[in-house]
Amino acid sequence: MKFDPSFDSGVLIKRYKRFLTDIRLENGDTVTIHCPNTGSMRNCLFEGEKVWFSVSDNPKRKYSRTWELAQTAAGHIIGINTGRANALAEEAINNGVISELQGYQSLRREVKYGSENSRIDILLEDSDKPNCYIEVKSCTLLEQDQGYFPDAVTTRGQKHLRELMEMVEQGYRAVLLFVVQHTGIKSVKAAAHIDEDYAKLLVEAHKKGVEIIAYSAELSPLEASLVKSCPVRL
Repeated sequence: MKFDPSFDSGVLIKRYKRFLTDIRLENGDTVTIHCPNTGSMRNCLFEGEKVWFSVSDNPKRKYSRTWELAQTAAGHIIGINTGRANALAEEAINNGVISELQGYQSLRREVKYGSENSRIDILLEDSDKPNCYIEVKSCTLLEQDQGYFPDAVTTRGQKHLRELMEMVEQGYRAVLLFVVQHTGIKSVKAAAHIDEDYAKLLVEAHKKGVEIIAYSAELSPLEASLVKSCPVRL
């Protein structure tokens, strides 16, 4: 996806109150921007390093700027806006990038499903095959050369794994797709040291037939796209 206009840049000062971030603009001014990431952002906060943000022309918004990308001390780029993961996944499916998810007639987003009142991120449908339920997760945590998910305990993520297993039991196809929004991550693994229950459920889901795949994103202030498969270590 191309960003129009392209993102502006600044330097990270600090993130606070989950949704707020102070940055220093290139002209030296300090401004507060919206942080669209509800997670812990563990190993994503590099004070003094470059960040990029989008600007909204919506007059009703209190903070017109939204944090989109961060740069690490090693020069890697991280996608901060987790809300873009689903759009990246949809674009990659439609463009034939994700080979495992081809051959369906239609794609829908945010469809209600399961017994725990969830909404599936992407539903692929075809008259000649079972529905394919796809849960999308943004992976940004890099520790000691290993990518991990989640970056904090996630009861919501655990629920989604149970829902995917339920779909398999009902005869449908279920896929967990990690969208890797960190250019330094080369493989993805469950963060058992952060959420042991999620890690156990992920292994259980895999054994019960939930497909677990990951694709890496190329990220820049001009555009972003999923480009290649990324190994998942179970």
